[in-house]
Amino acid sequence: MKILVTGCAGFIGFHLANKLSQNKNNIIFGIDNVNNYYDIKLKKDRLKILKQNKNFKFSKFDITSFTRINSFFKKKKIDIVIHLAAQAGVRYSITNSEAYVKSNLIGFYNIIENSRLFKIKKFFYASTSSVYGDSNNFPLSEFSNTNNPKSFYAATKKSNEVLAYSYYEIFKFKAIGLRFFTVYGEFGRPDMALFKFTKCIIENKKIELFNGGDHVRDFTYISDVVESIRRLITKKFDFPEIFNISSSNPQQLKKFLKITEQIIGKKAKIINKKMQKGDVYKTHGDSKKLQKKINFLPSVDIDEGIKKFINWYKKYYKLDEKNK
Repeated sequence: MKILVTGCAGFIGFHLANKLSQNKNNIIFGIDNVNNYYDIKLKKDRLKILKQNKNFKFSKFDITSFTRINSFFKKKKIDIVIHLAAQAGVRYSITNSEAYVKSNLIGFYNIIENSRLFKIKKFFYASTSSVYGDSNNFPLSEFSNTNNPKSFYAATKKSNEVLAYSYYEIFKFKAIGLRFFTVYGEFGRPDMALFKFTKCIIENKKIELFNGGDHVRDFTYISDVVESIRRLITKKFDFPEIFNISSSNPQQLKKFLKITEQIIGKKAKIINKKMQKGDVYKTHGDSKKLQKKINFLPSVDIDEGIKKFINWYKKYYKLDEKNK
């Protein structure tokens, strides 16, 4: 099976491409532009690991080039596309909206259109829990209202879902959307909470804690996310669908921080800040549809997940060696 994973140098893309590469019957093609939204070294180190797999093939280019993508599809004869490449980040979208138009709108169109043209067997794409906006009706099911996004990032992802559905109405092209809920784990993004908490606590730097940490997130561990996608790849779809990829076990951010402090063995220095623009108070995904489809439910609890991340962080930055 020839599988394309876009955004393979990114957090979820890296873990998914690495997992799929373990199956020697697969040929995994990865593309990424390796931009500088966050530490390029982290992305390059992910790629180094991926390139150790003989059946992983990497190409560096930007998905905003239709011609480049078209040529790539023509040469590779791909069976399955898992489109994860996107400009991420709720807060960054407030001040850098053009990056989201290019990657999340133009880039998305380029990938889905070429997937249609080359008759890709299965097409999956990344959406986000952010499309639900600031809802008060929990848990959030795939049928909940998504018409009030609070950030430009969420708006672009909602646009992806609408465009994907139109492809079915016009071309009968079945695209499967994946609404990710606060994914965390080893090799995670430096702009996300757990990475920031861990780094600041270890380095004795102050943490900006918004809304007193009272907001709630449906933290979902990376291995659970990858296993969910891996199982979905094997399933048949008669029409376009969307799935929540969530633990369905929401936790307050301040509890998340407290567990991080306990595992590191050091208290955080905190600067309390107001709720940020574009943020929502709570996310809590309903995973019943996913469980019914793949007979699997994300199950790594936050104590275990945070510990795994901190152990990775210390090893990656060689902190244990420095403290000898």
